[in-house]
Amino acid sequence: MDQTSTPQAWHQGDAYDRYMGRWSRQLAPPFLQWLQAPTSSRWLDVGCGTGALTAAIFEHCAPAEVTGVDPSAGFLATAQRHLPAEVTLHCAAADRLPLADAAVDRAVSALVLNFVPDTDAALREMSRVTRPGGQVAACVWDYAGKMALIRHYWDTAEELGLVPPGKVQGERFPLCQPDALASAFTGAGLQQVEVSGLEIEMRFADFDDYWQPFLGGQGPAPGHAMSLDEDQRTRLRELIRERIPVQADGSLLLAARVWAARGSVAH
Repeated sequence: MDQTSTPQAWHQGDAYDRYMGRWSRQLAPPFLQWLQAPTSSRWLDVGCGTGALTAAIFEHCAPAEVTGVDPSAGFLATAQRHLPAEVTLHCAAADRLPLADAAVDRAVSALVLNFVPDTDAALREMSRVTRPGGQVAACVWDYAGKMALIRHYWDTAEELGLVPPGKVQGERFPLCQPDALASAFTGAGLQQVEVSGLEIEMRFADFDDYWQPFLGGQGPAPGHAMSLDEDQRTRLRELIRERIPVQADGSLLLAARVWAARGSVAH
């Protein structure tokens, strides 16, 4: 399954929050801690979505200013409702940032870079708007390794013949590997590039808590789920229910890892 054949929707912020936003909020603090950014910095969150990382920057980093950019007006509307009034939001693409050169000290992006059509253009734009010596950073899910939430979905869909064989998330997103991510950063001219794995645990109250967010249609897997007919979707749901590990209390505990990269803008 390539990206052109996978239904994707990025419009309904509340539905996306139920699917992925809650995990973005859990991931944001350890990602920011890894960046070790000083206080009073000017921040840009590229692909800010519903505002999970933006809110964490405001809460944990004592910023001088925070700006968020996202191409989805629906996601930005959700972000606007939850973020402090001091945060500035723009509707724009990652490769056409509406900021002047050297306008920020830190440009970051969480769980977005693999969906950007031109990764190099996006990283170069993030570098352009970041001052010399400033930091550009991003993280992406480890789809090929530890991202059980989505791997359970695609592996089962493939087994049922609902996607072409061999087209799992790890293949669709080659950027989501440490070496590829590091190469993208160095290729965009960033210096002192470092890559690290960061892990979180995703706990679901029960199977319905896991499954219902797929029905919101926001993102590749939910978009695929909602493109199926009712019988296909039911077969997929029930086989995942049969296969997914369940704790004694009925909850689900799934492992997740991101690969995070950071680099400095050349002087």
